[in-house]
Amino acid sequence: MDSGKIRDKAKAGRRVVITGLGTVNPCGLSVEESFENIKNGRVGIAPITRFSEPDFSVKLAGEVKDFDPLKYMKKKDARHMDIFTQYAVAAADEAMKNAGLIDEDGSLADGVDPKKFGTDISSGIGGLTTIEEQHLRGMDKGFERVSPYFIPMSIANMAAGQVAIRYGLKGMATCPVAACAGGTLAIGDSFHLIRDGYADMMICGGTESCITALAMGGFSNMGALTKSDDKDRASIPFDAERSGFVMGEGCGLLVLEEYQHAYDRHANIICEIAGYGANCDAYHITSPDPSGEGAADVFKLCLEDAGVLPEEVDYINAHGTSTKLNDLTETKAIHAVFGEHAEKLKISSTKSMTGHLLGGAGGVEGVFTAKTIEEGFIPPTANLDKADPDCDLDYVAKKGIKQDVNIAMSDSLGFGGHNACILMRKV
Repeated sequence: MDSGKIRDKAKAGRRVVITGLGTVNPCGLSVEESFENIKNGRVGIAPITRFSEPDFSVKLAGEVKDFDPLKYMKKKDARHMDIFTQYAVAAADEAMKNAGLIDEDGSLADGVDPKKFGTDISSGIGGLTTIEEQHLRGMDKGFERVSPYFIPMSIANMAAGQVAIRYGLKGMATCPVAACAGGTLAIGDSFHLIRDGYADMMICGGTESCITALAMGGFSNMGALTKSDDKDRASIPFDAERSGFVMGEGCGLLVLEEYQHAYDRHANIICEIAGYGANCDAYHITSPDPSGEGAADVFKLCLEDAGVLPEEVDYINAHGTSTKLNDLTETKAIHAVFGEHAEKLKISSTKSMTGHLLGGAGGVEGVFTAKTIEEGFIPPTANLDKADPDCDLDYVAKKGIKQDVNIAMSDSLGFGGHNACILMRKV
């Protein structure tokens, strides 16, 4: 990588900042609660409660706990939303309030043009809970007896649609479906839309909820999920004993805003988003390219987009799924791009505490990366006890670090070879 020329490749355009954050995830029902738990290495993984099959080989999941949709919406509305959409509405409520965009009556604040405010919320699978429920209903009572809300509850774009409808956001509303990379793609695409003048504001990220017998059976049978029944030794990214990921669920959303627009309305600026890269391994439907080339290239694209040198990066919130191939491939990619600086980088996987949220992962990890910069605290890779000699970087094992972070990256690597990476920096 020609770092001497990288600054010349930075894309010109409007500056984009983050002014709001919202999340619902296995570690908490708000940004404050969940990041406090993440900082302290508290694992949100526990025995599965969503379905009961005693002989099921997978015992653990990262379920959202004590979630009450009626705190965020009317009962009638909740009945017509799959849980992945309920999570998005809850996270959006926090993010919009955090950004100072909601009046006391719940409407969009004065001075915000809804036609320049878009919505981009990814989901990898959509309303699988509803699909399973309605399929069983159809098998039992006939398929013309399924709910008339079945389709709008189950389609993956409906989280974005419901959030847009809730606040009257009339800019572009979309849903990238790109497996585990979707949430990061949503953030990056939103950043480019604002930078290039197509929007002034975006609410973006990812949401997912598919802790169901069908989904868990499918992921388990392909060998992706750990069979560990010890919550502290199940999701262990970069550990020599890692044996697969833990399914998680939840949502993470960010409000992105053109810098001058945020300044003029006296918004609280959390940090700036400055770079984005996306590509494809074009290698295999589920396995990453073992050379790490695709992941390395997406890091390079992101750095070039931001005009940032590799040695300027302080921290990477890694994809870090706790699978043998991903963690090794990601480590190779970091070595290839960052060279000697890779030894100085702080890297951690917050999936060690949340599990893997699939299409919601990039959104939640985007929230955590922004908080890392805002608070100057790098979260740990919890329960990383046994070093893998092939994963030889500083993964901030077990205990977080208080450290000033000026530039941070978050990457996501998904089935189908989808790769995405975003870069944030302190304002």
